[in-house]
Amino acid sequence: MPRVGASERSPLLAYRLCSSISVEGETRVGASARKLPTFLGVVVPTLLSMFSVVLFLRLGFVVGQAGLYHSLVMFLVAYFIIGMTVLSVCAISTNGALDAGGAYYMISRALGPEFGGSIGIMFFLANVCGSALYILGLVEAIVDDFGVPEGGVGAAIQVLPRGYFYDILYGTVLLLLCLLVCLVGAGIYAKATFIIFLIVMVVLATVCLSFFVVKPHTVQLPPSSSNNVTDHAHANFTGFKLSTLQGNLPPDYIVDYTTGKLMSFSTVFAVMFNGCTGIMAGSNMSGDLKRPSYSIPRGTIMAVVFTYIVYNLLAVLLSCTCERLLLQRDYSFLRDINIWPPFVIIGVYCSTLSAAMSNLIGASRILYALAKDDLFGKALSPAKRTSRSGNPWVAVVFSWVLVQLVLFSGKLNTIAAVVTIFFLLVYATVDLACLALEWASAPNFRPTFRYFTWHTCVLGIAGCVIMVFLISPIYASASVVFMVVLLVALHYLSPSSSWGYISQALIFHQVRKYLLMLDIRKEHVKFWRPQVLLMVRNPRTSLQLISFINDLKKSGLYILGHVELDTLDSLPADPLADRSDSWLQLVDRLNIKAFVNLTLSDSVRHGTQQLLFISGLGGMRPNTIALGFYDDTASQDYLSQHPAFTSNDVAWQNFPPVWAAGTQKRISSHEYVGIIADAVKMLRNVLLARSFEELKLPQASGWRSQTFIDVWPINLLRPDSARYVDTSSLFLLQMACVLAMTRAWRRARLRLFLCVESGSRTGGQEDKLRQLLKDLRIQADIHTVLWDNVVALHWHNREQVSEGHITNFPGNAACVSNEYLSAVNQLILEQSSSPTVRFLYLPRPPADTNLYLRYLEQLEVLTRGLGPTLLVHGVSAVTSTEL
Repeated sequence: MPRVGASERSPLLAYRLCSSISVEGETRVGASARKLPTFLGVVVPTLLSMFSVVLFLRLGFVVGQAGLYHSLVMFLVAYFIIGMTVLSVCAISTNGALDAGGAYYMISRALGPEFGGSIGIMFFLANVCGSALYILGLVEAIVDDFGVPEGGVGAAIQVLPRGYFYDILYGTVLLLLCLLVCLVGAGIYAKATFIIFLIVMVVLATVCLSFFVVKPHTVQLPPSSSNNVTDHAHANFTGFKLSTLQGNLPPDYIVDYTTGKLMSFSTVFAVMFNGCTGIMAGSNMSGDLKRPSYSIPRGTIMAVVFTYIVYNLLAVLLSCTCERLLLQRDYSFLRDINIWPPFVIIGVYCSTLSAAMSNLIGASRILYALAKDDLFGKALSPAKRTSRSGNPWVAVVFSWVLVQLVLFSGKLNTIAAVVTIFFLLVYATVDLACLALEWASAPNFRPTFRYFTWHTCVLGIAGCVIMVFLISPIYASASVVFMVVLLVALHYLSPSSSWGYISQALIFHQVRKYLLMLDIRKEHVKFWRPQVLLMVRNPRTSLQLISFINDLKKSGLYILGHVELDTLDSLPADPLADRSDSWLQLVDRLNIKAFVNLTLSDSVRHGTQQLLFISGLGGMRPNTIALGFYDDTASQDYLSQHPAFTSNDVAWQNFPPVWAAGTQKRISSHEYVGIIADAVKMLRNVLLARSFEELKLPQASGWRSQTFIDVWPINLLRPDSARYVDTSSLFLLQMACVLAMTRAWRRARLRLFLCVESGSRTGGQEDKLRQLLKDLRIQADIHTVLWDNVVALHWHNREQVSEGHITNFPGNAACVSNEYLSAVNQLILEQSSSPTVRFLYLPRPPADTNLYLRYLEQLEVLTRGLGPTLLVHGVSAVTSTEL
């Protein structure tokens, strides 16, 4: 009887016939089928996928090279690795209903479409290549048994011609047989699985029985195909002998007789590990099981335990009965010591054909699941088509075409290594999915299978990754790069899904933990940063201001606040729930890092108070409020002109139309100043932004043009008590410096204007200011401005007010005339020519509410025609000279 020669041409023949491919695709028995019990639906396919042909062609190689001691250690380590993954599979499978796709479905629903889609493609390709791998292995076995020998003379049954094209022809015929089965439906394969299982179990029983029944005899060894190996004609099957066992206990790594390469623990372990995979065959049939949550954990664990016992038992029996030379020099020796040699050949053929069919079915089901999820758009849409019975025939045909293309390569070793690595990466990602669900601590993650922890998930990931690089570092690195490329592409190109994103749960878990650690009592001025609440009436008119504050926040908290005028009593439901999505889309389109906080109130002032009280969380609360300026300037719709928004975009159509000049405003001038006063009382810094619709960012001016940030750190409404080192002045300096530190404004120059009178010590004031800037590490150009004529107007008006006995206004607001303010306005225009933005000192609102209108009028006159101007009032210390 000729030998099974498929095992004679490869150093790591597990890569040829034994990769963990088998039944790792979902097999559905009709569209409405949920009728498979635990044994037929999980135990049988998992056993077949884990046994495969490793059981008959590679176990002796492992024991012969590694010895019994190392073999048992290898089995223990390998099953420990896959055992950790089995626990993750069982946990995820018992946490909800599973659908078509197997590992792809579990990963995509746990980690999101990016991970799911990339792993799904790898899982699909692994099944495609796996089917081709088993077909080629079966062809080699058939040709070696029934092909014409190289010498031209052989037994009567050796009639099949050899050659590359003949091998492709035989493989095509076998693949057509698999295609017909898959096109008719998975039901035929499901029925045949049990028959194949019975055949394999009978063959296994004869193998075990042969150790006890067959008498000791000499076995003829095949010739070596390598010049580095000494040929031996015979080796002995000794039966149970203590001396045989003692000779097989220690390792003896020698040169492989088929390739001439020296074996080692890692290479032999890689070969053996292929026979321990295939653990997800049962979970991939979840759509056909009566009780998936019950069957998958029990059936998978039963199959894993059974295969572990069988492998260890056979390793002991081989060590006790077979000489080491026989184990090392003949991969198919089990046939020669069997009570009926064709039994082993039948076992090899059945297991290999079963694996090829199951991988083709699995590939089609994974492709069908990917197509249903629309992750790749129209590219996979034809694969959604099914027959009347629910069989995805288009996906089957497409998978068959790809398998046929892989057959033309004929490179078994390369295919097998890549397939094994792909499957191990899938297993590692399943462990990652379970780990993420466990770490996220989501209340809805309540698997009924509880025998796992995050430690088992980490061990499973580590074990799979180590095995991947142990098998082939080059192929492993390339596979990881391929997965990352798919992941990034899907992140940017795939449509959003409603599956839920585990990343959001993990972020929430971590943010909550760190927010609790962010103790407001430990704040220090050295680490202060602006945390801004920008009140936005209508985003259509505020795009430039929104972007400017995004630059100004310096990695701090940024909140877009909006007050909707209404009362909940008069409404059937909360109107803000529907409108918040438009605001969130606005943030995404403008590419700013901001939160959105909307509130419902009877007035803008009360709504702003609400936002100042409740915005933020823990130690992350706004310390600064930014408002647009109150004036009668006609608004313009900048949103409709922005390139990020199209005319048919629903996101901006939900915002109200722009305010037209002359129409009634939502807020009165008195209420506007009241908001400023409220913020100061609540110890919030205040920013008033005027004319920011005219703002041109530095990058828009070109690289050669110089941009300036002009700073006037003096209270221009109180020239009689103006100082450069009060809290508000220092806050103004800090904000200007923060803006200059951002990437968009890094090329801008700070210009600081020092207002002095000719009779004062000009040089001394400038030196003090320069020293202050040096201590604060602020780089700025100091410009001295003589303003004697302007100050004279102030003192002249003050004398007139004193003669009229107007002395009861706190802050002396009535002493500042429009004539003086106009002169200051002209001074600013003359001294600072065309800066990009100006920073001006914002005085505290008067305590007397009757002066609110006068206060606002003074600010309007002061900033009239200045272009983009930011009025700044600070209430807290924000600068530090300490290390």
